[in-house]
Amino acid sequence: MKVLIDACVLYPTVMREMVIGVAKAGLFEPKWSPRILEEWARAAAKLGPGQEALARGEIATLEADWPRASFRPKDGDMSRLSLPDPDDVHVLASAIASSADVLMTLNIKDFPRQLLGEEGLVLASPDPFLLGLYEEAPEAVETVARAVLDEAIRLSGEDWTIRKLMKKARLPRLGKALEASGKF
Repeated sequence: MKVLIDACVLYPTVMREMVIGVAKAGLFEPKWSPRILEEWARAAAKLGPGQEALARGEIATLEADWPRASFRPKDGDMSRLSLPDPDDVHVLASAIASSADVLMTLNIKDFPRQLLGEEGLVLASPDPFLLGLYEEAPEAVETVARAVLDEAIRLSGEDWTIRKLMKKARLPRLGKALEASGKF
């Protein structure tokens, strides 16, 4: 399954680590555009000095890990598509150019499902998407979640629970399911 990941999913660290972690586990093939990656870097720059450089380093790692994940939208798609937020046309056009099956975003309202269906795409928000993968491959998702939790604890010095961390990362249903597993 090919999944175009919007910048709003890549930018928050814990969400990105969960999404990319399950991709590394082989549960789906990630896709993006250079513009999506650039949006992530620009958003990180707003956090303060050094944050943009950190994001660009993470972006370089992603590009090295998935050299065939980046797609530029086709001009024809850019001109024929229309969305409530014109700035999102490149996301949809990139999903089409990458032959994605799924467009993953937090901005569900900005992507009419009927239009995506006409383009052969399914719209997905990260929390239900990851929860679905957890139901299909619990051990793989638990392994990723354990690594993300351990890293969050190490970096922050806080005693995070999986449910609290996932809730903060806008993945509450996944956090609840992971907690219910009794493995966290």
